[in-house]
Amino acid sequence: MTGGGDRGSSDPAAAAEAELLRGFETLAVARPDPSAGVYEVRLNRPAQRNALSPAAFAEIPRAMSLLDRLPSARAVVLSAAGPHFCAGIELGGPGNPLTAAYSKGSDPVAAAEGLRRVILEMQEALTAIERCRKPVIAAVHGACVGGGVDVVAACDIRCCSRDATFVLKEVDMAIVADLGGLQRLPRIVGYGNAADLALTGRKITAMEAKEMGLVSRVFDSKKELDAGVAKIAKEIAEKSAWAVMGTKAVLLRSRDVTVEQGLEHVATWNAAMLRSNDLKEAIRAFLEKRKPVFSKL
Repeated sequence: MTGGGDRGSSDPAAAAEAELLRGFETLAVARPDPSAGVYEVRLNRPAQRNALSPAAFAEIPRAMSLLDRLPSARAVVLSAAGPHFCAGIELGGPGNPLTAAYSKGSDPVAAAEGLRRVILEMQEALTAIERCRKPVIAAVHGACVGGGVDVVAACDIRCCSRDATFVLKEVDMAIVADLGGLQRLPRIVGYGNAADLALTGRKITAMEAKEMGLVSRVFDSKKELDAGVAKIAKEIAEKSAWAVMGTKAVLLRSRDVTVEQGLEHVATWNAAMLRSNDLKEAIRAFLEKRKPVFSKL
């Protein structure tokens, strides 16, 4: 992450805000409604159908890290500019890390190790979406291809417009999908559906994605998608930030362990979190029949 001018800042939130204002090459990050704790991270290479370039893999974790640290960010919407959500990994572009690693040196072992490091770094870039403590809601329209599906799978809630399509194309490119789709999709849509998508490389519609659980809501148009996702994000942002972040953390932890281990984890979590001021405020607001006013982060 850049931002050397703010390294000495005693206010991490102000430093994160200043860093966001510097802007991005492949993303557009904004707070559409200053009164709401919702930020939008928009893939912003419409001429390239938002293909994931080396710069995108560097900027996605940077944006997510900044929003994770920003108290005013309570929920994040991940969307895309132009007619399509994402065309997958950009192939053959200048500075492509896969090509560079593959052609580096004459020692095949060194080349393989270099390629492995590149893949791990790209995986970490998308895992940053999952690791952001704030819930991330994907708003998908148009084509969502390959690496775009991996991006969506790392989000917490997935919505799309009726014109959206989803396809894992890696098998048709003679490669194994390696950015998280094969690991996350079986937990989202079940092993059989994930195998169907990954092994056939077939394109599915928004309604089929809804039927298998890849997305939870389908909107009739891009305009309705944007409005609907903004409403979902705003509703989440108005809840206790501690409860929301804790729920995300426990869901992710429980996904990867047994039920018994997950129950033990949430018991330990709530042993501390049930003493929060937000819980006291929620109870008071319920008894007084008013909307709660939760604490800032």
